[in-house]
Amino acid sequence: MKTIYTLPLVLMAAAACSQMDELQPQGEIMLADQLQNTNAAIPSRADASFNGMFTKLGAPGSVLGGTRPDDFGFIMMAFSNDIEAADIVLANSGYNWFSACGLLSSRNADYANPYIRYAAPYNTIAAANEIIRSYPEDNADASIRYKLAQARAIRAFAYLNLVPYFQFGYAAGAQDLPCVPIVTETTTDFTDNPRASVKDVYALIISDLTYAIDNLEGYVRTDKARIDRQTAYGLRARAYLNMEEWALAAADAEAAAEGYVPASIAEVSEPSFYDIGEHNWIWGYDMTSDIAQKSPYATSSAWIRSFSGDGYSAGTQVYACINNLLYDKIPVTDVRKGWWVDSALESPLLEHVTWNGVSGNEVASMAIDNVKLPFLPYTNVKFGMNTVGGTLNDDDWPFMRVEEMILIQIEGLAKSGSPSAARTMLEDFVRTYRDPSYSADAGGRSLEDEIWFQRRVELWGEGFSNNDTRRLGKPLVRFHAGEESNFPEAFRFNMTADDGWWLMRFTSSEKNTNLGIIDNTGGTQPVQDQNGTLRDGVTD
Repeated sequence: MKTIYTLPLVLMAAAACSQMDELQPQGEIMLADQLQNTNAAIPSRADASFNGMFTKLGAPGSVLGGTRPDDFGFIMMAFSNDIEAADIVLANSGYNWFSACGLLSSRNADYANPYIRYAAPYNTIAAANEIIRSYPEDNADASIRYKLAQARAIRAFAYLNLVPYFQFGYAAGAQDLPCVPIVTETTTDFTDNPRASVKDVYALIISDLTYAIDNLEGYVRTDKARIDRQTAYGLRARAYLNMEEWALAAADAEAAAEGYVPASIAEVSEPSFYDIGEHNWIWGYDMTSDIAQKSPYATSSAWIRSFSGDGYSAGTQVYACINNLLYDKIPVTDVRKGWWVDSALESPLLEHVTWNGVSGNEVASMAIDNVKLPFLPYTNVKFGMNTVGGTLNDDDWPFMRVEEMILIQIEGLAKSGSPSAARTMLEDFVRTYRDPSYSADAGGRSLEDEIWFQRRVELWGEGFSNNDTRRLGKPLVRFHAGEESNFPEAFRFNMTADDGWWLMRFTSSEKNTNLGIIDNTGGTQPVQDQNGTLRDGVTD
């Protein structure tokens, strides 16, 4: 096994990268006629730009260009956002490159983690804008319209990974409050580009995705790493969900899910979620070994998968674990209870797992010198690998699954005047695909909280927890005072739903080059054991 980088916690918390000031998320642009002339003369240039736009979404070193283990684009952003919420627990050790998220010290935007999470979307927006400027919008060539549609969908995806984190959302009545700067193919003034309102950013997102839906009709993609019409519907469903346009969210989610079937109980009774070919995936990142090996520690395999033979999770015991508060609420009849080992390090998902000649639950407690340490209580075994104990770290990542779309449809129905239909659909989904004994009333929660509970369990680790907590106006609840918690002491705190510390901050490089930026303020960094009496309606 290669030497694993470590960083002292004091330095990790203050980690700023020397390359940061060299990278401007809102950089200079080529004029549209220059791009169009260049692409007409050298078509391969446009193709390379288009393909690169997708590759960058999860490639190691996608922002800072080096070998930092915490720099892998939108996959890293999903992981970081979940760690900032309540449901993922990481050890507080010198090997945890995501400690800023656990501590919520990530509001210093010059730390590497939040810097990457700001720069990655704007770099993607810049790449999409280049594609959009490359061709006239009214191009008669269908293949070019498909590229333009996908570029606009990618741009919307990037903004969807920014807007929920820089301002409180529609549920908080924040439509007119400043969010993030809008940068499109027509933007020319990057030195005075103020933050657009939440409402205006969502207007751009909806416009882009509507264009994509209209112009991807008839497009048949070669693989799920590209965006087709159903993917665009799914992205618009997410946007409408955030905007509380419940009926529209439900309709788009239904369109996105058409023809897809959730993974069966049998299929999720073993570690999975690693192959873009899985039939329940609508869109994903196709991680090749060539891409992964550029920096194998900067991959989902190294961090969230517990079976890598060359990664942080297994090699340093920084396993991605579930909060015991949430785990304890999952019924024993639910197959997803086995997506994590219990307090005794046992899970039925390990029954058919073999690693280094060891099989079953013994895999959890097994140690391999310089490769694997024993699992911790509540370690996830949800995310499998192409090869248990493999070192290529070439496992794919789900950006969108049909199960998410079904849950959006259910929530949209419940909140647009059809709670009975939503309840029936929820029970049908869970009974068929996760827990034959399920009843929506068994947990004693409201229907709204029950849907959120199902999202928290089903989509655990896939990047939705932070946004869901905030759009629902819920507090951050990591622990209950006086009860056992598996959160490390420094990460053990709760936070009210309206705390200004939720809001991300803008980088110094952005504020120095864009004088229109007025930064977020408010709130203070949480401290150990604060707000221990807060409850969220799910883990009560």
